[in-house]
Amino acid sequence: MAELATIARPYAEALFKAADVASAPALADEVQQLAAVAGDAQLRQFAADPKVSTQQVLDLIGAVLKTPLSPAAKNLLQLALENGRLAALPQVAEQFHALVSARSGVSDATVYSAYAIEPAQLGDVKALLEKRFGRKLNATVVVQPDLIGGIRVVVGDEVLDTSVKARLEQMKAALTA
Repeated sequence: MAELATIARPYAEALFKAADVASAPALADEVQQLAAVAGDAQLRQFAADPKVSTQQVLDLIGAVLKTPLSPAAKNLLQLALENGRLAALPQVAEQFHALVSARSGVSDATVYSAYAIEPAQLGDVKALLEKRFGRKLNATVVVQPDLIGGIRVVVGDEVLDTSVKARLEQMKAALTA
């Protein structure tokens, strides 16, 4: 959804500028919690009701979270509600997390594997991938059996595909050319 990403960018960048280096990771967690709550369709429908005030929605979200929000997160939520941008909070959280990660020199990596990867093996794979991509990685593993074997790694817009499926596709293209 490019439109939501475009809407979310100024919110994420403003929040990033307002956050100091020490509080940014904790703020990223808070914004992620807000995004999870904002993802609920019933809450968005409640917030869109013209009879419901911004304060009522803030109180409801505060009750759902059960932990007090920092002033920065509360301001973000209030601004999103006042501007009718509650649906953009998941994108705001994603973009804010990317900005915080970039500041700390860490990138998110998704490792697609045909089989589950044990934690010890993941450490070895992560070390090799960090060397390959030249930066620290926060790796998550997604099991995708259709890869047959090997792994496919996505870091931002970079893709490293060493799967058997990719090799078979390359062989097929070479044979039919």
